[in-house]
Amino acid sequence: MKSVRYIYSTLIKTFCFGFLLMGLNTSLTAQNNPNKWTLQDCIQHALDNNIQIQQAHLGLEEAEIDRSDALGNFLPDLNAMASNGWNSGLTQNVTTGVLEQQTTRNFSMNATASIPIFHGLQNQKEWQRAKMAQLSNKYALEQMKDDILLNITNAYLNVIVNKERLLVLEEQNQLTKEQLQRMRILIEEGASPAGDSLDIKATDANEKQQIINAKNDIKIGLIHLAQILQIDDYANFDIAHADYEVPIDNLLSSSPEEIIANARENRYEIKVAEQDLELAKKDVEITKSGFYPRLDAYVNFNTRESDMRRAQQTGEIDPDNPSQTIGVVEGTGENVISPNYLVNEIGSRPFFKQLSQNKGWEYGLRLTIPILNGFQTRNSVKRSQINVKRREIDLKQADLDLESNVYQAYVDAQGAAEAYQAAQVSVNTREQAFAYSQDKYDVGKITSFEFSQAKFDLTDAESQLINAKFDYIFKLKVLELYFGVQPEDLQLD
Repeated sequence: MKSVRYIYSTLIKTFCFGFLLMGLNTSLTAQNNPNKWTLQDCIQHALDNNIQIQQAHLGLEEAEIDRSDALGNFLPDLNAMASNGWNSGLTQNVTTGVLEQQTTRNFSMNATASIPIFHGLQNQKEWQRAKMAQLSNKYALEQMKDDILLNITNAYLNVIVNKERLLVLEEQNQLTKEQLQRMRILIEEGASPAGDSLDIKATDANEKQQIINAKNDIKIGLIHLAQILQIDDYANFDIAHADYEVPIDNLLSSSPEEIIANARENRYEIKVAEQDLELAKKDVEITKSGFYPRLDAYVNFNTRESDMRRAQQTGEIDPDNPSQTIGVVEGTGENVISPNYLVNEIGSRPFFKQLSQNKGWEYGLRLTIPILNGFQTRNSVKRSQINVKRREIDLKQADLDLESNVYQAYVDAQGAAEAYQAAQVSVNTREQAFAYSQDKYDVGKITSFEFSQAKFDLTDAESQLINAKFDYIFKLKVLELYFGVQPEDLQLD
């Protein structure tokens, strides 16, 4: 009886070893499969396609347009206007001087250029603010990348945890199947009663249920990751599954203060808050410029044209009224007599000739002095000063939050490291206990239920080790981000 059990025990161990080799080969094949997504693939895809990142890029483009607007404030304003209209009704005839019903057309054109000379330094300050706002938008974009890519890393590791857990469950279930096959042979040979297989069958059914749940967890995790990446092809989406090693925890040898100092220099939460404060201070300077006078230079060109007919002397004296009085000599009172020539009505002068003859220029300086505008400028300055205080508080809060988050991340990483070490010890102990139980089961000293319980304890310990391992990896990645590692440089191995 002992030799039979020894043979089956050897077969079980040999099969498990082969199964492990097969699982390793499958893992390596998946890793080299070009259709599998690595973490770097996911990160790059998010950088290129994430909607929030794209919107942030548009905000950056708008900031560049605002910067161009601020630069344009230094340039002259040049405007041109032309109008062509008709007057209809009772108007004066320019030939006869008599009011009569008529329709005339008039054309006018002018161009004005205004050059800012002094606007209370508002243009210079708006130019400075535009550059600061552009930098602020850039920081906000980088912070958004950090948040999104950290979310991707977490979702990616969650899928790996479920895949690792599935491998453990399948390995343990394969062992259960071999145990069940062995028990069937023993029952057929009469070496064991039929009831001894019930516990093993129950264990097999329970493990199959766990395998189904683990596969569902993988599918759900992949769908969640695909949704973050905005990938619609859920059916064909999968990640590269490899045997990731726990990275060296050099960061835990650093003090939290060192990590906080690096975070203050590199994290975008602080940079965004600092830039918002500088923008608020610049807004105060801009609003204060409203108290100063404004000096502009201007030049205006204008001309006009009309289709009204005009009067022209013929050179012949009117026989009915040969002379006309055009004035009086001062002192003597004598009338000044002038010949009264006949006048003919002729057409208007040519269009471009009129424009040339009627052109005129105006130029000068325009000074605007603010005296009273309903306290608008004063109240705008007060609002801007309040906003500065608000941004100062925001900066203090951002610094406190960063310090708290770094300490929390540091403690979490330390706790995860200890949990991982404890899980390793637990697995080693459970492996020894399982090997001991297997030896006792082979010689009939324990029941199949006790053997199944030992195997269950080992499976649970291995699952706990997987969770602890990748929880530790993720928390190290969070600590790396605070230390200044760029999200696109995150590595799992």
